[in-house]
Amino acid sequence: MLVYGTEAVIPAEVEIPSLRIIQEVELGDAEWVESRYEQLALIDEKRMNAVCHGQLYQNRISKAFKKRVKPRQFTPRQLVLKKIFPHQEEAKGEFSPNWQGPYMVHRVLTGRALMLAEMDSEVWLKTVNSDAVK
Repeated sequence: MLVYGTEAVIPAEVEIPSLRIIQEVELGDAEWVESRYEQLALIDEKRMNAVCHGQLYQNRISKAFKKRVKPRQFTPRQLVLKKIFPHQEEAKGEFSPNWQGPYMVHRVLTGRALMLAEMDSEVWLKTVNSDAVK
């Protein structure tokens, strides 16, 4: 008020009137209550629109992703290579190999998990995700 001679108004208050703005505009109580009810009625509609747009967006993204993914089917006794992840001890540097193996698929489990066996038929008890083998 000292700088401009009038009380400052936050831009959000212009769009969403507060009690002070209503008093300045001299909006009646009945009109104010009616406008608030109209805004509350529109909130549910806007929320449903946002949910629908979100679901449509998710469907488009998943459809685009699934278009590029080729599902791989593994069978027992098939030879595969296992990816070496950076946190494993086998990853020793920039020029080390990215894959190790070959291994043999011992069993195919649900949820795209595999039990691998070494070439000398020693079965690993730890399962491996099928995304980590080729």
